Amino acid sequence: MTANPAQLPVYSTDFKYRRVQNWIIIGFLYSFFYMSRYNFSAIAPTLQTVFGWTKLDLRIFEMLLPLVYGLSVVINGPLADKIGGRKAFLIGAGGVIIMNGLFGSTHHLIQAPASWEGTTLLSSAVLSYGLDKPNLLWTLAAIWAVNGYFQSFGALSIVKINAQWFHIKERGTFSAIFGVLIRFGLILAFSGTPLIVKYLAWQWAFWLPAIVVAILFVLTIFLVKDTPVEAGYPELDTGDGSIGISEKVRLKEVLIKVFGNKIMWTIAIGSMMIGFVRRSIVDAWWPVYYKEMQGVSGAELAPQLTAWGIAILGIIGGFVFGISSDRVYNGRRAPVIVIGFIGMTFTLALFYFSDLFKLGSMAAAILIACLSFFVNGAHGMIGGAATMDFGGRKAAGTAVGLIDGIQYLAGAIAGWAVGNITTYWGWQAWKLWPVPFAIIGALVMARLWNVLPKGKVTH
Repeated sequence: MTANPAQLPVYSTDFKYRRVQNWIIIGFLYSFFYMSRYNFSAIAPTLQTVFGWTKLDLRIFEMLLPLVYGLSVVINGPLADKIGGRKAFLIGAGGVIIMNGLFGSTHHLIQAPASWEGTTLLSSAVLSYGLDKPNLLWTLAAIWAVNGYFQSFGALSIVKINAQWFHIKERGTFSAIFGVLIRFGLILAFSGTPLIVKYLAWQWAFWLPAIVVAILFVLTIFLVKDTPVEAGYPELDTGDGSIGISEKVRLKEVLIKVFGNKIMWTIAIGSMMIGFVRRSIVDAWWPVYYKEMQGVSGAELAPQLTAWGIAILGIIGGFVFGISSDRVYNGRRAPVIVIGFIGMTFTLALFYFSDLFKLGSMAAAILIACLSFFVNGAHGMIGGAATMDFGGRKAAGTAVGLIDGIQYLAGAIAGWAVGNITTYWGWQAWKLWPVPFAIIGALVMARLWNVLPKGKVTH
């Protein structure tokens, strides 16, 4: 299975079947990583009601998990390159199971839930063992931050594994499938967990995802392989930027290849700008927006349509952007990422005017879903294709660590900022504050418009 880098290899039917088997298991595991990470944001209104938390309390969680995730994924990227994506995935999955289990188990500490009058907190939850609200708040925030550490193994592991199994000419389409996994995980979180807490106690929104991750953990042990060679096939020439990295992965060479690459840092800045938009609107806070601005809960029509709309349009965006980058732009990722940033800017402006003219919760659902089209399309290109292209299969873990990590560091800033912005300036300011970051992202990524891996430039 070797080929000219410009050409796709000819795969046997058996190889394609084995690759799909590998892909399905780690793909579902990655989706449930998302569910076990965004379940908190999805049921934040419920947790507010139970514990008596304000938006200023929620910002601690929305800051700490992305912060720990962002720092950890940069550190763990080289580790995944060293030990392999499969082992890294198993480490992450084990931690995710434990942390979600612990978070849910703290329901035993609540003697009586908080008391509210409308959106006004009358009294916080009555707690056991002499705990007070700040003690429990920071205990849970610490558990959730540690969950962020283990979650950080997910993206870098799946990209590390699939960089060994997919040729460069397939990776735009792969990034679209990568986006499907992300959106499926977000459906499980933002649509599924509000339904769980409608019929079961809130702790099951953390326990059920942990149970599924445990099942996939076992399947990964027995059925997933890091490379085609380990599965009994010849080595695949992926045609990427792996030239210059020896067969044995040496940490120094990997770090030089990724962190000494100006193109990778430009992509990282673009990823950071996506992080501001994504973590401010699409992947967090909108369930609280619906509760406070629209007066509806997560199990009602508009939030459910939002969850599914985010997923469906995000998936479509991933395929449109991925296939366009492969077939229209001949493997160049920057043009479609620029288009994504421009789309984010216009959609955020329309979202602002939708509430200005009191168009209601359904208009909000449509526009948040449309924002997902552009965010997911651009994120899939940066997180699922560009990292493999310019990092190469030998340095894929480190590359995705840099790209994903800096995006989540931006998300940590956004998590803290949104808590303040919505408390002191309201939900309309929430919609406008990411706009400058989308504009900066478009300008930065436009610099790479004609750039391809291995220093090639189109003419």
